[in-house]
Amino acid sequence: MADIKEEGTIVMKKLENLEWNPKWVSHLGCVKGCLEYFGRDVSAAWLFGATGHAFVINIHEVVCPSGPTAWNTEMLSSLGKNLGYEVDGVFSHRGMDNFEEIREKAWELVKKSIGEGNPCYGWELSVPEYYIVNGYDDDNYHFSGPIMEGAKDTKPWKELGESEIGVIAMHSVNPCEPADDAKTVKDALAFALEHATSPEKWIFPKYKAGLDGFDLWMKALETNTAHGMGMAYNAEVWSECRGYAVDFLKEAKERLGNDNLAPLFDEAISHYDVVARHLKSVQELFPFLERKDEHIQDESRRAKAIEALKAARAAEAAGLKSLERIAAEL
Repeated sequence: MADIKEEGTIVMKKLENLEWNPKWVSHLGCVKGCLEYFGRDVSAAWLFGATGHAFVINIHEVVCPSGPTAWNTEMLSSLGKNLGYEVDGVFSHRGMDNFEEIREKAWELVKKSIGEGNPCYGWELSVPEYYIVNGYDDDNYHFSGPIMEGAKDTKPWKELGESEIGVIAMHSVNPCEPADDAKTVKDALAFALEHATSPEKWIFPKYKAGLDGFDLWMKALETNTAHGMGMAYNAEVWSECRGYAVDFLKEAKERLGNDNLAPLFDEAISHYDVVARHLKSVQELFPFLERKDEHIQDESRRAKAIEALKAARAAEAAGLKSLERIAAEL
């Protein structure tokens, strides 16, 4: 940790070499950056898969851009222990009585954690995404993450949560002893299956998960009610996730080295490879960085996306059955 001084007075504390790892799932990009800071050799695929996120889908009825982040993500903390990290934190939103109190607690959490050499990450220090907090000064958070060109990489702590969304979420990350690979894979698949088939604990009203999420996504395209930016953002996020699902299953097969499980992993890999390829097609039809308003109004483009989502859904259904068989054997 570096203390940057001016005329003998400490004005900023900063954790050196702590940066956000660029991912469409910015939450996991923060965790990846924290793990790299700790010197933990955890692949992106193992992180996405072991937390279950690689197998998640969460779609709003009009494909709102909130879909990838507006759900109960506590499993990223609980399953993270299997990977060797623990998360502590505070949360509030503008409708709660403790909003101002939590804003102060978030500030104190960051100062304490960084003072002890532990990284932090928080919600919406710039755009509505997650950011690594790698330092602070007398009045500001210093952060690393997705920002618009020319935007600041600092935020006054007293302004945290002052946005249309109005949420405060700040977390500290500490290293711990990871679990063995078999437990890590079993816990991840158990969560993935629960989120896909019994998601009540994990999702909010007007959102759907699992195969119902694919159905809702297609319905929004069929009725031309899908949000343009949301369509592009969801496509990027869920395409990234399923790509890592394939890589996670390959890594899990290799790590476990179980001849009896190998055919089941091969089956699951084949199904999720199909899902990943078709979601990649949707992403290419609705690219986020090159998005145009007319994309979502293009009937032919929407029809192609619907066909790709139908194929992805069918493969996802088969893939979930494969995950269930693997989990039963672990």
